[in-house]
Amino acid sequence: MSSRSIRFSFLVILLCAGFAWPAFGQSSSSVTVTVSPRPADDQSMERPRARDLGIAPGILPTGPLNAITDVAGVRVGHVSMLRGDSIRTGATAIIPHSDNLYRERVPAAFYQGNGYGKFAGSTQIRELGELETPIVLTNTLSVPQGMEAVIGWTLDQPANESVRSVNAVVGETNDGYLNDIRGRHLKASTIRQAIETAASGPVAEGNVGAGTGTVSFGWKGGIGTSSRRLPDHMGGYTVGVLVQTNYGGILQIDGVPVGEELGQYYLRTALDQGDADGSIIIVVATDAPLSDRNLERLAARAVLAIGRTGSPMTNGSGDYVVAFSTAESVRRIRGRASSNGLGNTGMSPLFQASVEATEEAIYNALFKAESMTGHRGRIEAIDIDAVVNVMRRYGRDVNFVR
Repeated sequence: MSSRSIRFSFLVILLCAGFAWPAFGQSSSSVTVTVSPRPADDQSMERPRARDLGIAPGILPTGPLNAITDVAGVRVGHVSMLRGDSIRTGATAIIPHSDNLYRERVPAAFYQGNGYGKFAGSTQIRELGELETPIVLTNTLSVPQGMEAVIGWTLDQPANESVRSVNAVVGETNDGYLNDIRGRHLKASTIRQAIETAASGPVAEGNVGAGTGTVSFGWKGGIGTSSRRLPDHMGGYTVGVLVQTNYGGILQIDGVPVGEELGQYYLRTALDQGDADGSIIIVVATDAPLSDRNLERLAARAVLAIGRTGSPMTNGSGDYVVAFSTAESVRRIRGRASSNGLGNTGMSPLFQASVEATEEAIYNALFKAESMTGHRGRIEAIDIDAVVNVMRRYGRDVNFVR
């Protein structure tokens, strides 16, 4: 094995173990880039996921990891950039399968809720119904750098030597409260690390990757993920979701008006009319063999979870969904006919799975996120004990065991 291969293997081992890794070519006193969450400002206790509290939206079971990576072949990578008291940002990459994605494209769809955002590559997904690159999520002003990272990585893949057009797919939310977004500190080489270190297995949540500096419902937001598996007699398919939460409204958790009870919610006073703006990006993966048309229908259902969590999708919010299928029978390979996939009558259970997994992924992003001080001030994490108390008052059987 070459020394380069040894170094790469060691990096992957560190990633899986949850160790931090500094940015290449930078000293520890400059920008710190990590591939897993770093400790919050003043919190050392592990924060729970929704199911750790007994909050389990819906009726369908999760996959083994309760993550988007329960869909076989899907990989996720994060890079988080933190420096001083002003840089709080990062990027997250989602890769549908481990083969050459440009040569073996997956059917895909794009769905827009409220369109106040910048989502590179969306028009070609809508036109052709396929995905040929990883999906990268980052901050609003780093979309060009994300595109550069995706394009560079794609061109460098074996068998892509003659490629002259790449549809880089990059979504964003604005982390400009906690992050010095105008500084545009993320570079393409840094974002590319999220693609190159993407892995299967458990997915880090909360203040990590593209969720490093985000805010949700007035509390700290972040990255969240969840999954659902259909019963065998319905195909046994898995639907996995990953979200980047940076939006607001009147928080509801499993139907309970938590935001109102905790006194933090949109339109709380007559002058309070702007704090629900923001964005959420939802990535839906499934191993069900779906056409791009039915993937668009699946993506549309994920938006229902935004309302279930208490958001009206305000004027200044960018609410977008990308959905794709990893099933080999529907892959788009030049010179080979692909299946039309599952028929319309088989879609309803998948719709249910999409809504449930998206709702729980949003809760996981909120619960796993930790308080953070940044560019323009401090954003507190939601108080888990307070949430538990509210849920109990509404008859929910929840508990937080420390």
